Amino acid sequence: MLDWNEYRGDLLKRVGDFGKLTPETLHGVMSLGSAGNKTDLLGAKVRELIALACAVTTRCDGCIAVHVEAAIKAGATEEEIAEALGVAVNLNAGAALVYSARTLDAVKAFKE
Repeated sequence: MLDWNEYRGDLLKRVGDFGKLTPETLHGVMSLGSAGNKTDLLGAKVRELIALACAVTTRCDGCIAVHVEAAIKAGATEEEIAEALGVAVNLNAGAALVYSARTLDAVKAFKE
């Protein structure tokens, strides 16, 4: 698939380049990413597991590359990561189910 370590390094370099062009944008994103650190109610590991589930649902390879490293450094096991990803799979399937119902509702409305 990918050389995730190489990809993460390349990505971080490009993000740095972006940050030189628009530092306030990068600062804003970094502030959002670290906001939970201030209260730390969930802890770093849980926040990173949530980030990985979100990364999967938004299909963000860069997020996966960055947050896998952070999750492992925060003590997440492969089994815990898999469980978090299972939640993401469920939500994607659930979202498809909900939007299938919405589509059928639109079909019904169109026929009326």
